[in-house]
Amino acid sequence: MPKVSVIIPAYNAENTIVETIESIQKQTLPDFEVLVIDDGSKDKTIEVVKQIADPRVQVFAYPNGGVSVARNRGIEQAKGEFIAFIDNDDLWTEDKLELQIAALEKNPQASAVYSWTVNMMDDGESISFVQGAESTVEGNIYPDLLLGHFIASGSNVLVRREVIDVVGGYEPNLVFSDWDFCLRVAAKFQFAVVPKVQILYRKVAGSMSSKVDAMEKEGLRALERAYQAAPPELQRLKNRSLAFMYRYLADLCLAYDTDAKGLDYAQAKLWQAVTLYPGILGESYIQKLIIKLIIKRVLPTELANSVIQSLKKKLARPDPRV
Repeated sequence: MPKVSVIIPAYNAENTIVETIESIQKQTLPDFEVLVIDDGSKDKTIEVVKQIADPRVQVFAYPNGGVSVARNRGIEQAKGEFIAFIDNDDLWTEDKLELQIAALEKNPQASAVYSWTVNMMDDGESISFVQGAESTVEGNIYPDLLLGHFIASGSNVLVRREVIDVVGGYEPNLVFSDWDFCLRVAAKFQFAVVPKVQILYRKVAGSMSSKVDAMEKEGLRALERAYQAAPPELQRLKNRSLAFMYRYLADLCLAYDTDAKGLDYAQAKLWQAVTLYPGILGESYIQKLIIKLIIKRVLPTELANSVIQSLKKKLARPDPRV
């Protein structure tokens, strides 16, 4: 029985899946199996994976069901004592599994563990912290996780096998199913944290304003589901949760959109955030977004981007990969 089962839901991933698997093969903890769950790919994903000469790597082909269904199919095949997930275009640092397992073994009361995440653009070089992803909260993280998904992606969390037996798998009908899954785990189990960047989350450039409406709708569904299950003493956090979600959507628009429509969306989401939770104005994150919006409003696109990049460099932290 392998120590860890690593589940990769894969759809049309021929261009990224090998790099993802290589980041797993380089792990300093070698006792794992890799379960690639092909979700009805129409490219050469299956052929590419089958060419990898490593008996720890297996591929299973299914009709398309979506990423949550693929993760659940992987859980059904998993034999490991621990289960981890990674998307087909993300990467791990070499010590990800070793340090996460060590954190759980050091803290036997915890049944799940997360690390820090950074964004990686397609060029592999543009790195930035995922907002909120430097959290050091552990133990009962449920109230903090209700306020925002600082675990950041489906490529982060690692759980003991018994966690799945208690909370089940991923919800197929939710876009934000990884947040929903982590919330259900946090409601019943304690978390440990590895306070180090270990997940490189690949982001694809492109317009976000066209997607914000759908993301908002799905985010509201995820939050409604979460607060239906939350105890009475945490219901007071709902407005803050909504405000932080709108802040996140505003950030996406400001990061990727330069046209008037994208800026209008960002401004509307920022206003909704402040209206729901005025205290958010005291946070540096929202202040930076407001400044960014103003710069993009008053300056031509190229000049605005230049000014924003200059400000980022002045405020930049060391490369998180170092």
